[in-house]
Formats: sequence, structure tokens, C-alpha cells
Amino acid sequence: MQSTALITGGARRIGAAIATHLHQAGFRVVIHCHHSCHVAQALMDTLNQCRANSAVVLSADLSVGQSLAQLISDAVHWAGQLDVLVNNASIFSRQDADWDRLFAVNVKAPYELSLAAYPHLVKTQGSIINITDTHARIPLKGYAVYSQTKAALAMQTKALALELAPHVRVNAVAPGAIIWPEGENGLTAEQQQSILSKTLLRRHGHPLFIAKAVLAFIENPFMTGQTTTVDGGRYL
Repeated sequence: MQSTALITGGARRIGAAIATHLHQAGFRVVIHCHHSCHVAQALMDTLNQCRANSAVVLSADLSVGQSLAQLISDAVHWAGQLDVLVNNASIFSRQDADWDRLFAVNVKAPYELSLAAYPHLVKTQGSIINITDTHARIPLKGYAVYSQTKAALAMQTKALALELAPHVRVNAVAPGAIIWPEGENGLTAEQQQSILSKTLLRRHGHPLFIAKAVLAFIENPFMTGQTTTVDGGRYL
């Protein structure tokens, strides 16, 4: 059967780039969404026009524990198997009041999804890729709780690589300045330029760069417990 990847938060931004890139590489893709389901449906339609029945949308609130195992079950029911889980969905918020929700979505959900996916991934010698952040290592001012969640996800990557070996590999990709934040987290032109001036390559990234790193982990059968940082050399 055709390999299948589930991408949480797969409707927009980095998640959509990962879903599209894996689809182009021959995967069937399960696009998870919560608030952006109309965008997810449009992406699904586009991918299915390229290859019939190669993409599906599944909606779930990852902060609700009961929905996590069901999401894995629904993905496997649609595809018949699961080869890759990409834990991309994340909340980016400066509000410390969101502590419980941030940890629920950014840390607990990837953990519970990974455990639920494990029996299916064993059958395909599959892998898990977590999307962390460069701020897992160096905290971002004003985003103390968010930075802690990404540090926890980075450690979770190593811990689950140890726990799920030798049958399932677990790796992570840590984006830097890949796509500017939106809404209340938006940056001024001066703030954007300040970030780029501290980046060795002196330019902004692109979501495709993260998608390529994800595919590289999938295709390399001798890597586990590793994090690849894709930040243009910002923190050297």
C-alpha cells in the first residue's frame, strides 16, 4: 500500500508545506485541522486533483485528550496504515494565562498521539517527526511558557526515541525565521530586519525548507533522537 503521513496542523503555513511536499514525494496525506478546516479542505481538493483519493481532512481539538487516539484511529481507518506522524500543530502565544492549553497542545498532544500511533508505525517501520523551535534552546523574550513547551517537546523527541526503539524512529526539526508570526504576535518591519541581521545567511527562510528536512528524516533509516535546526545560522 501507499505510504501515509498524518500532519497535525496541516492546513496552513509550515504544516501545509509539509503536507504538500510529502504528497509530491508520493505519500497519501492526512491533513489535521482545528480552526482552519475550510483551508484544509481547499488543500485536500488540490492534492486530490493531482492524485485521486490521496488526501483527506480530519478535524480534532488537540487540547481534548479523548480526540487524540480517535484522530490516529480515523487516519488508519482511511488509509489502512500509518507510516509517518508529523507533530506540527502548535500554539504560539505570549499569554502566560494559556499555560495549560499551551502544554496540552504543544507537549501532551504530541506525546499521546505518538503513543497511539506506535502500534501502527511498528507495522510499517515508520517514524515520528516533531516540529520544535530554535527557542527550545534559546528562550524568546515575552514567550516564556511557549519556549518551555518547545524545550519539553525537544526532550520528548529524545525520550521517545529511546522508548520506541528499535521499531519506530523519532526525530525533530527546529525552525528559525521561516515564516513571520501573524495577528497579535506580528512583528514590525524593524523587528523583522533585526532578526534577519542576526542570521548568517541574511535572509528569511521558507516553509519548504522545513518540509525538506522532514522528508530527509523519513528517508534516512539510521537517524533517531536527533534535531535538525533550520534557521539560516541565526544562533551560531
